Amino acid sequence: MKSLYRSLLVAAVLLTAAAGCKKDPSNPGKEYAPNMYLPVGYEPYKQEKANPINPQGLTMRLPVAGTVARRNYHTSFGSSDSAVVDLMVYNIPADSIEISERVLKNPVPLNEKTLAEGKVLYDRYCQHCHGASGAGDGKVGAMYKGVPNYASDAYKNLNEGHIFHVITHGKARMWPHGSQINPEERWKIVHYVQKLQKGA
Repeated sequence: MKSLYRSLLVAAVLLTAAAGCKKDPSNPGKEYAPNMYLPVGYEPYKQEKANPINPQGLTMRLPVAGTVARRNYHTSFGSSDSAVVDLMVYNIPADSIEISERVLKNPVPLNEKTLAEGKVLYDRYCQHCHGASGAGDGKVGAMYKGVPNYASDAYKNLNEGHIFHVITHGKARMWPHGSQINPEERWKIVHYVQKLQKGA
């Protein structure tokens, strides 16, 4: 009797395994609770289901015919021929900070106006961790240990490319801020951080 049950159990397992094998490797088979990971709404950059509102069922519409892709924007400073500086050309990967240190130069001129704007931006985005004087003693920094002091020997000589790269991509415990602060604002913050590096 036991051998009969054992044989039936083995047969059932083999049948289940055989039924589960499919030739299409892209078919995952039965999905358990797909509403846990498939969105109810339409995701702008994914095409998981047909969108009945848009033509061809696309979620993201195609660009208008004749559209020219422009990934960069221009901000002009000064009045000479070289006044237009492209601040969005920044394709240096997150793990290549040495390249940023070597090649990046601050295109925003240093003057009282840009330094004052840099201070406002620093107070908005950086002070809570790095502190008002850059000593790493902000309210968040007190709880989130490891925030550096800009005027310390290890940090006072970091150049503008390094600082810009770290603001953009983050480093160690610092999170990236590239999605929150546009490049022009980042360069203004760099000016203000360099002032704090001098202990000013």
